[in-house]
Amino acid sequence: MLSNLSGKKVLIRVDFNVPLDKDHNISDDTRIIKALPTINKVLSEGASVILMSHLGRPQKKKKEDGSIDVDKFSLRYLVGHLSKLLERDVIFSNDTAGQDAFDKALRLESGQVLLLENTRFEKGESAGSEELAAKLAKLADVYINDAFGTAHRKHASTYTITKYFEKEEKSLGLLIEAEIQSADKIMNSPRRPFTSILGGAKVSDKIQLIEKLLDFTDYLLIGGGMTYTFVKAKNGEVGKSLLEEEHLDLANELMQKAQDRNVELLLPVDSACADNFSNDAQRTICNSNQISADLMGLDIGPEALKTYKDIILRSKSILWNGPLGVFEFENFAHGTLGIAQAVAEATDKGAFSLIGGGDSVSAIKKSGLEDRISFISTGGGAMLKYLEGTTLPAIAAINA
Repeated sequence: MLSNLSGKKVLIRVDFNVPLDKDHNISDDTRIIKALPTINKVLSEGASVILMSHLGRPQKKKKEDGSIDVDKFSLRYLVGHLSKLLERDVIFSNDTAGQDAFDKALRLESGQVLLLENTRFEKGESAGSEELAAKLAKLADVYINDAFGTAHRKHASTYTITKYFEKEEKSLGLLIEAEIQSADKIMNSPRRPFTSILGGAKVSDKIQLIEKLLDFTDYLLIGGGMTYTFVKAKNGEVGKSLLEEEHLDLANELMQKAQDRNVELLLPVDSACADNFSNDAQRTICNSNQISADLMGLDIGPEALKTYKDIILRSKSILWNGPLGVFEFENFAHGTLGIAQAVAEATDKGAFSLIGGGDSVSAIKKSGLEDRISFISTGGGAMLKYLEGTTLPAIAAINA
């Protein structure tokens, strides 16, 4: 990251896309906490800081009259909490790149922090607008991108803006650097055995990631709704379970590739099943390949959990993406929370663990074990893309 910033105005793109409750209180400030090291380092060098971030998708969730719901998506609700965390008053701009932002940035003194309004209030943000990027660039002397969660997008505040700063005037922040280092550690030099745990609803969402993992993982543990496409591909009976009928051939191809590459791809031998998609449904343990027509699999079963745990506890490198069941339902969260416990125990024993993907991150937080994981990614989609081997535009633009 850049240094020698004394007296400079530094524009930092952060990811403050945090959940707010109905009273606009922050229900999870993890992303703000993760941004603090970069912000504090810049401040410690005698610079002033201008922060910009998006929050939600205001352009896609407008009011009935077609206007933006400023009350719902404003970043002004973060000012109080951010001021406490930074131990200094945070100034707020009522616009993103308008007169208020320009005036307040102009008056900003060393050690002060200015938070701009939601970047996605601007139509040009998601379109990668040159005009918006140029306006934002005029606010500061230096640009730092520390928003890993949006690094796979060509937005004005993450990608286009880099054109308006010389190479020595732009850099990645400490969080993005840590994200990349953690992913590279898993991809390029994993200690073995290396176990990948993949959950989630659909095989089709994880095709590229599975293909990539088959090149370097030792074990691939499958869970979640995508389990039943693999099971059906092996001629199992999956009842009313989630199924991608059109991807049965793909599932067979992936299992064959795993075999050819000596990767042990495991499916859960048993499942926690129910007659309907509800936490209150009767929970029944079934063989995963013999689920009756009136039932659906909603979680991995106890035998599967035991098998998966044994493998995880023997592992030296662990990647986890996606829950292994409908963990939002307490009665069908046993598998996911059990896996979280196993990953934490393996990490305690010296394994390197990386958790990426919004739902698996939510699961580890629900378990209360996040402090026992080596690295938890802040960018679900961006981390997936990076692990798949995709170049992330916003990172490439900084290094260009």
